[in-house]
Amino acid sequence: MNLNLIIDALKNPNGFFVATPLSTLCAVFATMFFIFTVIYSLKHMQGRTGLWRYYIYLLATFIATLGIFFSTTFIVLLVLWGFLGLLLYLLIAFGRREGTPEAARKALVIVGGTDVLMLLGIILIWKLTAGSSGLSGLLFMRIDSAAGIPLSGTLSIVAYLSLASAAFAKAGAMPFHTWVPDTAENAPIPVTAYLPASLDKLLGIYFLARITLDVFQMTSYMNTILMALGSITIIAAVMMALVQHDMKRLLGYHAVSQVGYMVLGLGTGNPVGIAGALFHMFNHSIYKSCLFLSGGVAERKAGTSDLSKMGGLVKSIPLVFVTFLIASLAISGVPPMNGFASKWLIYQGVINSGGPLWVLWLIIAMFGSALTLASFMKLIHTVFLGQPSEGVKKVLSEKKKRVEFSTVIPIMVLSILCIGLGVFACKIPFAECFRPEVRGQLDLPGIWQSGLATLMIMTGLVIGYLIYLAGTIKKARTVAPFVGGETLEKNPEMRVSGVNFYKTVKDIGILKVIYRLADKKLFDLYEVSMKIVAGFGLVFSFMHNGLLSRYILWCLIGLVVICIVLI
Repeated sequence: MNLNLIIDALKNPNGFFVATPLSTLCAVFATMFFIFTVIYSLKHMQGRTGLWRYYIYLLATFIATLGIFFSTTFIVLLVLWGFLGLLLYLLIAFGRREGTPEAARKALVIVGGTDVLMLLGIILIWKLTAGSSGLSGLLFMRIDSAAGIPLSGTLSIVAYLSLASAAFAKAGAMPFHTWVPDTAENAPIPVTAYLPASLDKLLGIYFLARITLDVFQMTSYMNTILMALGSITIIAAVMMALVQHDMKRLLGYHAVSQVGYMVLGLGTGNPVGIAGALFHMFNHSIYKSCLFLSGGVAERKAGTSDLSKMGGLVKSIPLVFVTFLIASLAISGVPPMNGFASKWLIYQGVINSGGPLWVLWLIIAMFGSALTLASFMKLIHTVFLGQPSEGVKKVLSEKKKRVEFSTVIPIMVLSILCIGLGVFACKIPFAECFRPEVRGQLDLPGIWQSGLATLMIMTGLVIGYLIYLAGTIKKARTVAPFVGGETLEKNPEMRVSGVNFYKTVKDIGILKVIYRLADKKLFDLYEVSMKIVAGFGLVFSFMHNGLLSRYILWCLIGLVVICIVLI
């Protein structure tokens, strides 16, 4: 190892960290989410023991995230990446008195396991570019020095897939996605909003963009694989979200589904689609954090995240309902929200990608948005607009303090960003913000021109409100709510819950089989791997049970096999 090279690298910090327009923008968003998470946690996490450890974990996660965004060498990135996996485990498990939840172990195994693949990919890149420079060349190999590796050989393809697997696991894309909904269901709400919803998406897609656009020379075949994986992630995750009965788990599956749009956009290989993917990366972090934080307020108010036990919260927390509604429209791709603006770019990128399958990718992407909207119609009705359950009625009848100001600030700012980044999307200089990932000037027709559309939408809302006022001029008769003639007060079992929305989807043909297999966790890479490992354990325990007679039997079988081979 060249010691002079190590000394020179340590003396020059710029050899390890350099800012680019994209990394700087990612760092700005990471800082915003860190501040909002701390502010929200001040009240939400109040009363838990060991809070000083919690805030240290948050700070360490933030610093390591900045290090990854600005890192220029593979090894520094790998070390920080692994450190974040450990912090993810600690944050998911924080505050649990009954022991470490399975979700924390699953996240550590999936994310940590793909760290090994990342190391393999880095070693293969070193072998392909500077393998003769010794160990010092591996330790200080810069990411930009590996630019332009053609995906034409087995080693380069394995290297790309290994690095992409680590990016997929961090972002929560299929088939490494199962830790995200489990984390959403079990981790504290601020942790879910901070990591799977925002920082992990930024990190995973940022790294995928770097290796896809800056390190390797993509081929049409590999781009097609990316677009296929993105499309499968979109449709499969949103179909799972439709039938969930837990609010946080439903939001977790939508966090997986939205990653599919980013992978799809990167797979198009053209500036419009790539810009859409990176823009969607930021947009998703905004509206998904808003959804989780707003949902956390609703969960605290209702005392549960079980959709069958929620309802009627709009009167109790109207401001939270508004922020949740705005974020729901954004994730569903409804104009003029930011989610529509980035999805519109991705649609344009898919169309420009050409190839025999672009129509299929476009249909899946648009159908995924429609199913997302349907899923959030179910969620909003069940949590806020539906008839409250008996438990919620009891909670609402009690006089409690209003929602704390510290929890309102983050969700208000995030909901405003959902509108602002959508309305003024045409003013964003994508070619400069995402340089050098998006090279050259973007085709302006690919960017949504929001001015006239926003004006027409606002006009429609005003007209609709005026019609509503006109209908209330005449005093309406007030009656108790009823279903099928029975009043809910006397017949609470007649309460209609949104939990059963789309329940019949699970009985449709092939979907019935797929949902049944999903319930058995046959698509869960973690569970399948654990069963395989357990199977090997049973085999070895049967072979090595301590009985002399069985050991003699294995020796005889081994001798027979050796004789057959020699003969």
